[in-house]
Amino acid sequence: MLRWYQAKLAKRPILTASVTSAVLFGSGDVLAQQAVDRKGLEKHDYARTGRMALYGGAVFGPVATGWYRVLQNHIVFKSTAVTTVARVAADQFAFAPVQLTCFLSAMAVMEGSDPVEKWKRSFVPSYKANCLVWPFVQAVNFTFVPLELRVLVVNVVSLGWNCFLSLLNSGEE
Repeated sequence: MLRWYQAKLAKRPILTASVTSAVLFGSGDVLAQQAVDRKGLEKHDYARTGRMALYGGAVFGPVATGWYRVLQNHIVFKSTAVTTVARVAADQFAFAPVQLTCFLSAMAVMEGSDPVEKWKRSFVPSYKANCLVWPFVQAVNFTFVPLELRVLVVNVVSLGWNCFLSLLNSGEE
C-alpha cells in the first residue's frame, strides 16, 4: 500500500496530497462528531464534514506540500539538528499562524458567519494547542521522514488534531 501511495505521490504529488488531506480532514470531523460528541448518524452534520474535507483538499494539501518543499530547499544548515530546529521554528512561527487563520476564516465564510469574530474567539486557543503538539511532531517529521511523505505523516497525526479543530470551530468544548 505504501509503495502504491509513493508511486501516486511521485506522479501527482499535489493531487495525491490533496485527496489524502480531504479524506483525513473529513475523517477528523467524523471522529469529532461521532467519537467525541456521540451524535449518532441521524444527527451527524454532513455539511460540517464536507467543509472540513473541502478545506483539507483544496487548501491544506496543496499548501502544505509546497511549504515542505520550501523548507527542504531553503532551510538547510551544516548541522542536521540546527536545520531541524530552524524548520520547526519556521513551521510554528510562519506556517502555523497563517494556516490557522486561513482555516478559521474559510470555515466562517463557508458557514456564513463572521471570519473576524471566529478568529478573535478561536485563534489563541488553537495556536496554544498547536504549540503543545506540532513542534514535537514536526521535529520527528523533518528529521526522519522523507520529503514526499511529510504531508501524509502530518495528515495521520492530524486525525486527532482535525478532530480538535472541528470541535473548536463548531464552538464545542
